[in-house]
Amino acid sequence: MCGKNGETTVNTDTKSFLDGLAMPLIDPGLLSEIVSTASDLSLMITAEGRVASVMINPHHPAFGQLNDWVGRHIHDVTTEESHDKMDRRIEQILKPGSRSLAIEVNHTGLAIWEFPVRYIMHAIGPDRSILLLGRDMRPIAEMQQQLVQAQIALERDYETQREMDTRYRVLMEATRDAVVLLSMNNGRIADLNAAAAAMLGGTRQDLMGAAIAQEFEGRRRGEFLENLSNIASADAVSPVELVARRSQLKVRVIPKLFRAAGERLMLCRLETTEPVIAPQGEANENLERLFAEGVDAMVFLDQDGTITMGNDAFLKLTDSTHLTNIRGRTLADFLARGSVDLRVIMENSRRSRQLRLYATRILNEFNIQTPVEISATYMNDRPKPGYGLVIRDSSRAELLRRPGFGGNDEAMRGVMELVGSSTLKDIVAETTDVVEKMCIQTAVDLTRNNRLAAAEMLGLSRQSLYVKLRKFGLLNKDDE
Repeated sequence: MCGKNGETTVNTDTKSFLDGLAMPLIDPGLLSEIVSTASDLSLMITAEGRVASVMINPHHPAFGQLNDWVGRHIHDVTTEESHDKMDRRIEQILKPGSRSLAIEVNHTGLAIWEFPVRYIMHAIGPDRSILLLGRDMRPIAEMQQQLVQAQIALERDYETQREMDTRYRVLMEATRDAVVLLSMNNGRIADLNAAAAAMLGGTRQDLMGAAIAQEFEGRRRGEFLENLSNIASADAVSPVELVARRSQLKVRVIPKLFRAAGERLMLCRLETTEPVIAPQGEANENLERLFAEGVDAMVFLDQDGTITMGNDAFLKLTDSTHLTNIRGRTLADFLARGSVDLRVIMENSRRSRQLRLYATRILNEFNIQTPVEISATYMNDRPKPGYGLVIRDSSRAELLRRPGFGGNDEAMRGVMELVGSSTLKDIVAETTDVVEKMCIQTAVDLTRNNRLAAAEMLGLSRQSLYVKLRKFGLLNKDDE
């Protein structure tokens, strides 16, 4: 159709398209051919749901012969879970003013197993017949099945890779031989075990990615790697005697070249006749044992409050199954007051380097609260500062502090001295005001005068907190 300026316009509205045309009379045979070729499978059913006619696209012969469907009820050729959907769609399409509807059903045939078809339903003719133009969904279903199988195979490969990585790591740490894995592309350490790190005089974290030539006295990278390559390529492998720069130990290096995934690697086995003393070995071992087997929960955080490491006691306190369930999560997820508690802990420990016996509650994975006391230390003497927390379960101590389990004798004597000079109502009101003022003052101090955080900590609205601050004279004139 041409517009006013001679431009061609496209009208996608079916009614408008047909209004502008004089539809010619179509031969019934030609109409049947058009209907059959316009879809993969076409059905004509009655208002009662019986199949009156079946038309199969001649260019899509995968359905076989379905002539046995004629005269049968649509329920007889569809699966049970498709019956309710088909009945509802038939009821909807027969309502006055209804237009085309879409439905997906699963067919069952005598010669074919179950197969899915997507139909577009049209109510036609005065006898309330329904025309179903169907599209075979088997190619899409097969593609989805292939994707699922590919995903399962990929997950299986990932699981196999994780298993092999675990075996490799256990083997590296369990062997008594000092082993270093080098990348020949850049001459840097790709991996090493604890025995090799101790022999070189450093830690595994420090040595990972370091240039191997710099770890020995008087060696240049190119010359050093070429020398090792020549020795590894020789038939009779003779060790290279070197001096480790950090530990000053005399080390013999036995190299072996190999290729993995197209990359040239070198496995170096280190030997020495001198005693290897790991720096602070006994202290490190004791600290590791305390961290792993201690009764108090210990957790390390980065500057943002994200958990980087936690011990088994912390996993038990939070009912977490594995370290991977907590690593990377913020500690606020496990604190009863969430980010308010975390902000107080981080700000106070960063200001004074330490925070002692901060009372709060820990939430486990099932939202059960446990009273705890947290001591925090801010560790900024490292490239990436962080926080170390010791969390002690105080539920037993809290039980002892409840009425009936003893208490502060001086506070009790102070209350008892008021008996006789004041009524019980006045005594209770006075002691309540004292406790309330102490709690508000403590919350304001812990949050460094952050009124919003203090209100959240006390479970008050900000307006209620200001009222109580004025009541106890804790609000400066500048704040009013």
